Amino acid sequence: MGAPLVECVPNFSEGRDRATIDALRAAMEDVSGVELLDVQSDTAHNRSVFTFVAPPSAAVTAAFAAMRIATQRIELTKHSGEHPRMGATDVVPFVPVSGITMEECVALARQLGERVGKELEIPVFLYARAATRPERVLLPEVRKGEFEGMRDRTLEPDFGPNRVHPTAGATAIGARPFLVAYNVYLDTSDVSIAKDIAKQIRTSSGGLPAVQASGFTVDGLAQVSINLLDIDITTPATVFAAIKALAAKRDVEVKKSEIVGLVPERAIIGAAATALRLPDASDHILEAKIRSAQGPTLDGWLDELAGGSPTPGGGSAAALAGTLAAALVAMVARLTIGKKAYAAVDTRAREILAEAETLRAELRRLVDEDAAAYGGVSRAYKIPKDDPARARAIDDALVAACRTPADVAQRAARVLLLAREIGTIGNKNASSDATVGQLLAQTAIKGAAENIKVNVAALSDPARAQGLGL
Repeated sequence: MGAPLVECVPNFSEGRDRATIDALRAAMEDVSGVELLDVQSDTAHNRSVFTFVAPPSAAVTAAFAAMRIATQRIELTKHSGEHPRMGATDVVPFVPVSGITMEECVALARQLGERVGKELEIPVFLYARAATRPERVLLPEVRKGEFEGMRDRTLEPDFGPNRVHPTAGATAIGARPFLVAYNVYLDTSDVSIAKDIAKQIRTSSGGLPAVQASGFTVDGLAQVSINLLDIDITTPATVFAAIKALAAKRDVEVKKSEIVGLVPERAIIGAAATALRLPDASDHILEAKIRSAQGPTLDGWLDELAGGSPTPGGGSAAALAGTLAAALVAMVARLTIGKKAYAAVDTRAREILAEAETLRAELRRLVDEDAAAYGGVSRAYKIPKDDPARARAIDDALVAACRTPADVAQRAARVLLLAREIGTIGNKNASSDATVGQLLAQTAIKGAAENIKVNVAALSDPARAQGLGL
């Protein structure tokens, strides 16, 4: 497994002044180890979104360097734009990419937040997975009132002063899974239609799960601006279809859509598969086949598993068992779809296939996350024994190490149900494959449970496990 890698996506309240945008870029790129992947600036929103990946310490250094530049150059008292904002640096999320856990990203958010509060004297609110209060999980709740509404209030930030910075405002810093910022433009200038559609699709109004949405006017067109908080729950294709249908009821068409920043390729492949009614789209991607041929082989991973290092270990193997189970479910579903003898269950087989593929991707990610979680435990045990913070750090790492196998068990349990169902209704010629899928899913569940048991037993305070829902 390679070195830990984290994605950072800082959003700055400047989308028009090229000199400031270039200065922000330079501040990040000057930090060794930072790879700036994307910069998107929008004049109507007056906002720039940077996406970079880096080792954890470099990510914090680069984010702080850019925030210092933003504090020096961006004055919110002179700022206007369509997008809600409360700070010159409005939001800084850390996202685990490889070799790092969500809990470690939460620690990065805290590290950056503490430094920003002290050195830049900006109030910092921890949000998403780093939130210290339930009402601060969602960014719109943190940003309520924006800069202007916050100026006359006494704040209760996690770090920094209790008043907004006079020109730089306040900042939200957090940790989260991959988020997709997605905008859909309607062929009308009537923003009330966009606002109404946004209300109907967002989670808070009883719409689609894991969706935030608002309506704006951008370049003369009504825009539905969306944050997809988890594309494995609600995909871009799903939200696009919903908006298109709701717009059609108002005799309005969708003109175009756009992605702000970067998006995992599975979101685009999934959208294409839906539009083309091509359930095996991912099997036909040339670049993916090339990466597969050139990248780590299964034999190589098995050599690592058999080696003298404790990672990858049993937890990763359990997650791999779940991944294999989901792959077998997908295989049996594909052998069922389109067959005349199974026309009566074709729709359900397609649904099973879609869910199995989502679970396969999630479990594959957990193979790597389990190894990263063990790395956190190993580092905690290396803290000097006379350090009073050692026991707490070890317990924190053990609790974090429980979360990945808990996720494995939850997803493998769902795979088990799908394997049983497809084994019952699917192609009888592949019934043995469905049975193997069931056995592998059961192994994944039992293996994950064993890992949780070991980690909980090592806690100095076993009560800490009660909050995990295990």
